[in-house]
Amino acid sequence: MYELIQVSENGYYIQSPARIGLVRLTDRDVCLIDSGSDKDAGRRVRQHLDAGGWRLAAIYVTHAHADHTGGCQYLQKQTGCRIYAPGVERDFTVHPVLEPSLLYGGYPCRDLRHKFLMAQPSDAEPLTEAALPAGWEAIPLPGHFFDMTGFRTPDDVVYLADCLSSRETLEKYRIGFVYDVRAYLDTLERVKAMEARLFVPAHAEPGEDMAALAQYNIDTVHEIAGRIEDMCRAPMQFEAILQKLFAGYGLAMTLEQYVLVGSTVRSYLSWLKDTGRLAARFEDNMLLWERI
Repeated sequence: MYELIQVSENGYYIQSPARIGLVRLTDRDVCLIDSGSDKDAGRRVRQHLDAGGWRLAAIYVTHAHADHTGGCQYLQKQTGCRIYAPGVERDFTVHPVLEPSLLYGGYPCRDLRHKFLMAQPSDAEPLTEAALPAGWEAIPLPGHFFDMTGFRTPDDVVYLADCLSSRETLEKYRIGFVYDVRAYLDTLERVKAMEARLFVPAHAEPGEDMAALAQYNIDTVHEIAGRIEDMCRAPMQFEAILQKLFAGYGLAMTLEQYVLVGSTVRSYLSWLKDTGRLAARFEDNMLLWERI
């Protein structure tokens, strides 16, 4: 874990639970794409910087989930690097309590205010075209989170962030986190058509063609949506839908899983309502979801 793997003349990634991109800008300067999950990840990154004799110029955040921004504060304090994050992701990077607050839907209890759901705050700037290194392309990849962004480097390596889950991950956990289902499906369709020398997803193996894996992720989304729709042949409350999904997929409920999967299921319900497949109504002051 945390090995530095070279994939092009100037492109690398650090093997970690959420892969960290490292790109050489000059003989001395490098930048990162994301920073890992915590201070320990930041220390591991720092070891590679020191071994290469490199200066960290900047961190480019793909999105502000804690497993991607947890090392930012440590690295910024240690190196003075600048941090750039796209759109709303900057707000979450600067104010990381927003992540567990969003997931829970209110002020998160102490059990949700930990490093896996809430990174340490860092001083991030807006990601603009002028902030990108020469020859880089920012690729909007919304859906998994608000303004998630990938990057294409001059070596034609594309860092895809979290828009793809591996087959193994989906077979084990079934329901990957999604904030906006419609945007996520649109992103996956774009990824299917992309070409590059190499793709580096954060949570799947790098490869030259992501079309088959993108289609598998698309199929999984539709399978989950279909299962929810079938459950709602009779009116159902959200909690009952969530319980049946956990039971049907053999998942174990914890507080973290409740907020992560629960938030995702609410996003599916919104998408199914917006596309005319479910209706929402109140009965005895309870919100019920029902197939149309």
